[in-house]
Amino acid sequence: MATKERDYYELLGVPRDAGEADIKRAFRALARELHPDVSDAPDADKHFREIAEAFEVLSDPRRRATYDRFGHAGLRRGGFQPTFTDFGSIADVFAAFFGEDLFGAGGRERASTRGGDLQVMVEIDLEDAFTGVTTSVSLEVAEQCEPCGGAGAEPGTSVAACSTCGGTGTLRRISRNVFGEFVSQRTCPQCSGRGQVLEAPCQFCGGEGRVLSQRQLDVEVPAGIHDGQHIRLRGRGHAAFRGGEAGDVYVAVRVRPHAQLLRDGDDLHAAARVTMTDAALGASVRVPGVGGDLDLQIPAGAQPGEVRVVSGEGMPSLHGSRRGDLYVRLDVAVPARLTDEQRRLLEEFDRETDEAAYAPDDEDEGFFRRLKSALR
Repeated sequence: MATKERDYYELLGVPRDAGEADIKRAFRALARELHPDVSDAPDADKHFREIAEAFEVLSDPRRRATYDRFGHAGLRRGGFQPTFTDFGSIADVFAAFFGEDLFGAGGRERASTRGGDLQVMVEIDLEDAFTGVTTSVSLEVAEQCEPCGGAGAEPGTSVAACSTCGGTGTLRRISRNVFGEFVSQRTCPQCSGRGQVLEAPCQFCGGEGRVLSQRQLDVEVPAGIHDGQHIRLRGRGHAAFRGGEAGDVYVAVRVRPHAQLLRDGDDLHAAARVTMTDAALGASVRVPGVGGDLDLQIPAGAQPGEVRVVSGEGMPSLHGSRRGDLYVRLDVAVPARLTDEQRRLLEEFDRETDEAAYAPDDEDEGFFRRLKSALR
């Protein structure tokens, strides 16, 4: 039996009308409690991924609206896939979600040896999402300083432990009173919390060990990607302060609307305009497809609003080999201007035609099927 998916609001412990600030506070508190860095529970990793997914949905107004209306099924149908599922530490979580780490600005350099993450956006056409495409983006990123090799020190000079804090980056003060012993801690003013002092800072980077530069980044967008999904490029973000692991780049993908096709998950929807004579007699018509126009056979007696399904002519699945379907809704055109002869012929046709010609064998079933198709 499939495991029941838990309600996102229940996971974060917030009401359904919770504001953005309440959702953020709830996630912060749970992240500090459940992240595997701070929890020894055997299922901490599973629980943390659940709250991270809940926060990713509820902090995005568009995804939250979809979830409120249609639940988990609506998100899956729209192609939602959790993005933030693999973090090295709890500090990385706060850097990715909030642009900060768990320890605040004062302790960032000391607390985390990982560079900051970046987010960029690329726009592609539906045809590109169908075939997959490699596109290029320009971004400003902190890269390792070449003259000092990221150490921050002028070549040939040394890096020593701070004599003020003993290399810890913090100063502790112990005070005693009648209530007992109290310990206060603050960032070392001599080394700014870094624990090291440079004999001579690198002239090129000013002791940072990294410099800002413009970079062109090639992004491989896979076939089947959905509008709003992210691509994670590991190690392509900001270089870490004086060495360490570089951050990641998160590429948000925007798929431009198509002029003739609407996407619903992996399925596509289109409309085909046919004349009333083609609908009555049957015909072969050309309909738009994402890979090019397709031939669609219209059977005799096709009705206005009827939906014809072309199997396997939708979008490729991002996580599989199957393809969605193409749904074509028939728009039957009725002549708006007639010559006298055309009018005479239609009137003669009408006189010789009874109601039985307009009623299929499954009249009621056919009507309600077309009604439901039109509502969809």
